Amino acid sequence: MKLMLVTTTALVALSLPALAEPMKLSSAVVRPAEDVLSPGLAEVPVAEGAMKLENPSKQIGYYGYGNDGPLAPRKGAVQAEGHNVEATKTEPDKNTYLVLEGQKGAAKGVRYGTHFVFQGHENGPKDAEGITYGALTRINLDADKAHRVTLMASKDVDGKPLPLIDGSAWDPFAKLLLLTSEEGKDGGVWMATVDFPSRVTDISAFTGRAAYEGVEIDKNGAIWLVEDEGGKGGPKTKNAKQPNSFVYRFVPADKTDLTKGGKLQALQVLDAYGKPIVFHDGQQDADILALEQKLLHAYGNELPTRWVTLKETAAGATEAFDANALAKAAGATPFKRPENGQFRPGTDFKEFYFTATGDTNAKTEAGAEYGGFGGVFRVSQDAPSDDKGSIGIVFRGDVTKTGLDNLSFLTDTQLLVVEDAGDKLHGQRNALDSGYIVDVTADYAKASTPDPVRFLTQIRDDMATIDAALGAKASENGFQNDGDNEITGIHVSNGDPSVEGLIGTAVPTPFENGWRVFYTRQHGRNVTFEIVQAAARK
Repeated sequence: MKLMLVTTTALVALSLPALAEPMKLSSAVVRPAEDVLSPGLAEVPVAEGAMKLENPSKQIGYYGYGNDGPLAPRKGAVQAEGHNVEATKTEPDKNTYLVLEGQKGAAKGVRYGTHFVFQGHENGPKDAEGITYGALTRINLDADKAHRVTLMASKDVDGKPLPLIDGSAWDPFAKLLLLTSEEGKDGGVWMATVDFPSRVTDISAFTGRAAYEGVEIDKNGAIWLVEDEGGKGGPKTKNAKQPNSFVYRFVPADKTDLTKGGKLQALQVLDAYGKPIVFHDGQQDADILALEQKLLHAYGNELPTRWVTLKETAAGATEAFDANALAKAAGATPFKRPENGQFRPGTDFKEFYFTATGDTNAKTEAGAEYGGFGGVFRVSQDAPSDDKGSIGIVFRGDVTKTGLDNLSFLTDTQLLVVEDAGDKLHGQRNALDSGYIVDVTADYAKASTPDPVRFLTQIRDDMATIDAALGAKASENGFQNDGDNEITGIHVSNGDPSVEGLIGTAVPTPFENGWRVFYTRQHGRNVTFEIVQAAARK
């Protein structure tokens, strides 16, 4: 299979054969020093966790580490309550690349350039009162090492510590970054300015509280939100989880001023008889193995959709509401942990794709047929503002390709999708995470259709290996860092901050015309990479 890179002059084909297999965990395997990418590609680190911030705060001193312990455990050190053998990893997450003029930072007289990657951080250290600090950082791609990473904000405009941040996106209508937190009833949406220091404002009184992760903006300024809220297993389905997350659309009253309120909606899917597929409280087994789930995850089966309104808010609203609870009460359709979404470029925002992580358990009773291994869904509408459309599964995961998380279109037909399978499933299948290219025009139901191409096989770096050993007894010693690496923040963009540059508008031409590709190897060393053509690396 070939990866077609669209350029302004011709179609350029890079031969990217599927990599043989994901990286194994067995001690018999010699781990390479680097991740493995398809021939013709290479990765260049642009920031690493141990890189000092140019303007550290009391809680956060490094790109990927807090100030509550050393960067690496000392020999013989013992983790205990109130004593960390290692600083808390801040886990930089979703990348948002922007080309901006006139940006300033913490240092006077420094030329920060024009190319930047903004990130929220999914974790953070706690202060003496047990308050957790999130962060918004900016990688200054044109700056020297001393000024490479700027802490844009660790508190909001009201002086409250930032939440733990998962998703981010640039809203060219409001001219703000949108940041999401998947902390359930403490989650929500925040907006942030891109100038230094960033002014961050909680707008969850309008969008509601939920475990929001994915966030995208359509051509009309509506904000599409993807929720990642884990469900419960049932008595007969202990290795599976009840679908418990929703896809939302916030339609602002004024797309240039999100504080003027708007309308929050949730996606509802109808079964073959026109009946909504809904959440049933306390009926985990019935929902997990419902015929409706089988229909939803069946290839070639397009089901009708409609948007149901959850709540309308006016300017001045201050009290946030539980969006997940309202979605259930309104009869919206739950999914198995959707993670991220993106509009397909070149479709005039008529097609929206999102991933579902699934159960991240090889023993799931749901299997692939009932969505136990997740997949990639497509929502189709005649216009993004329509209240009716359809949904179908584009690619259905299996135990070898599951935990699907971040996604980004590489071309108008090729969708980069990366795994976050988690350490439990890593052990079950004896394989780490990979990144794949899903052809959204392919019929994966046919045996003759090639599997998605694996373009990235991830290692477990040395720091994650140490963390895995320390975390093996986390319930006893309280170790706070994750022991697996995760591929996150896959992002293809030309950085255009104008309305014409809205993600989903122009068809990407990767590696040409200013288009760049970034991702983060989260946990461990917390390295953010740019993927480049191998020739360019030399």
